[in-house]
Amino acid sequence: MNKREFLKASIVAGLATQLPIKSEAAAHLPSSKKKKWKNWVWTNPNQKDMDDELKTRYAAFKAAGITGIFFEADSERHFRAAKAQGIETHRWIWTFNRAELVGTHPEWYSKNRNGESCANHPPYVTYYRWLCPSRPEVQQYLEQQVNDILNKDYVDGIHLDYVRYCDVVLPVNLWSKYNIEQTKELPEYDFCYCDVCRAKFKNDFGIELSDIQFPEASLSWRLFRYRNITRVVNSLSDIAKNHHKAITAAVFPTPEVARRNVRQDWTNWRLDAVCPMIYHGFYKEKVSWIGDAVAEGVHFLAGSFPLYAGLYLSDFKSDDEIRQGIQYALKNGAAGVSLFGNVSEGNVLNILKEETGKLKA
Repeated sequence: MNKREFLKASIVAGLATQLPIKSEAAAHLPSSKKKKWKNWVWTNPNQKDMDDELKTRYAAFKAAGITGIFFEADSERHFRAAKAQGIETHRWIWTFNRAELVGTHPEWYSKNRNGESCANHPPYVTYYRWLCPSRPEVQQYLEQQVNDILNKDYVDGIHLDYVRYCDVVLPVNLWSKYNIEQTKELPEYDFCYCDVCRAKFKNDFGIELSDIQFPEASLSWRLFRYRNITRVVNSLSDIAKNHHKAITAAVFPTPEVARRNVRQDWTNWRLDAVCPMIYHGFYKEKVSWIGDAVAEGVHFLAGSFPLYAGLYLSDFKSDDEIRQGIQYALKNGAAGVSLFGNVSEGNVLNILKEETGKLKA
């Protein structure tokens, strides 16, 4: 199943009616002429593709300004075909949302505030099976997975997805899809409250979680979970560095949304780059919000590593909206964009080439 299958809901987004305006934050960035633009694509390699198709496709990607691909599955043939065209090849993995251990290690899975484990009570959709980041054995398992992937010579880097807790709050456009209203944090979607997390929280903060009347409002409990994810990410970063390969992550659209919705503190991770999924339609925002989200992320990263704006092509209603989305991202400080959807369809590649070319001129 594709990484964001359950998020493909009907999207209602307003049409942006004005040309992108550079934000105040972006006005203080270095001149775009000095930037080295990089653009990415998220894709799942089709093993039925013929070699000639791959050569033609990846040559077109490169010509349009796509410099790297996040491949959701391993395929040496696809990786090498892309590398032959001068494109970086990164393996895209699901990090904490992994179902393969339910049968062998059900105790490794997160529990919600009601005490239900997503090993047998997955929230929202059946494939939502979240590992508990407090468990050393979970961290060791993920470290081994990343090490094995980066040992392959045709893999240039690792790209982390689902590197967070389960959504305690979904994007507002999905509430009707699941017939829920998440104006407050509901216990069945609030993770992880297992015994290991409780013991570790007490050790770190000197507080019994059961003594907190409203744990969903506890700043210490929230900080504990931010740090939990950060610790694992940074350990995976160390492995990537040992291989002299890059590590990046797909994250929620802004630092504020990421912390609030999924306990993800990505501005404090040790990465080579980040790709916030700025899917404006999911949040019922206009195309112009892409620029606002980019400006917020760039501000809080403070130059620690590049931000590539993740754009969901199905959110856009026209080629003009795609063009505006790219403009808003680049003019507000993104180092490029990362596209999710069929980039070979319509004029996507031409638009990308034109817009990145304008800023190089």
